[in-house]
Amino acid sequence: MPSSMQLHRVHGRKNPAITTTATVKGQKKSNTATWRVPPAEAIPENAVHHHTHAARPNQCCSAVVQAIAAPVSTVWSVVRRFDNPQAYKHFLKSCHVIVGGGEVGTLREVLVVSGLPAASSTERLDILDDERHIMSFSIVGGDHRLNNYRSVTTLHPSPAGNGTVVVESYVVDVPAGNTNDETCIFADMIVRCNLQSLAQIAENLAESDRVP
Repeated sequence: MPSSMQLHRVHGRKNPAITTTATVKGQKKSNTATWRVPPAEAIPENAVHHHTHAARPNQCCSAVVQAIAAPVSTVWSVVRRFDNPQAYKHFLKSCHVIVGGGEVGTLREVLVVSGLPAASSTERLDILDDERHIMSFSIVGGDHRLNNYRSVTTLHPSPAGNGTVVVESYVVDVPAGNTNDETCIFADMIVRCNLQSLAQIAENLAESDRVP
């Protein structure tokens, strides 16, 4: 993160993001990146730095938090499968790994169900940390409106110690003709649906593990 910083708040959303702006001599304002903490409630304090994104003026960022009544290990076993996102992301029809074998740098091509303003997406695995339960991917191609999309997902033990808190944040370009709020409302809806599906699948897995 830049060492020369100015803190200010971004208004216009229910939970405004705290941003940190770096001033770079000679750099045009339109290219200045702002470090933004997504405006989500209940992000664990030790996870905030993972979900702080460098966003340009034409980008927005947000985060969704989901509590799951299943152990971190069970939830992670579903999330970490970069080759099988459709297991819980029901807006995806299929996934095909085109480069790599699941390590960082692996590329996948996913096909999107009909009814969404997208047909396909090419995505790169940027982070896969099995010890700290962190996964990140970027969209690098395809037929969609989520240009320069980057997502970070982290898993944390619930405060009670018997479940999991999942945080998924993202940064993405605001398409021409749309506002920041419109873009975030759409992307939040997709992420929230995915995490609700993840919760159902992981809780079912945990329940089956408890059956003698």
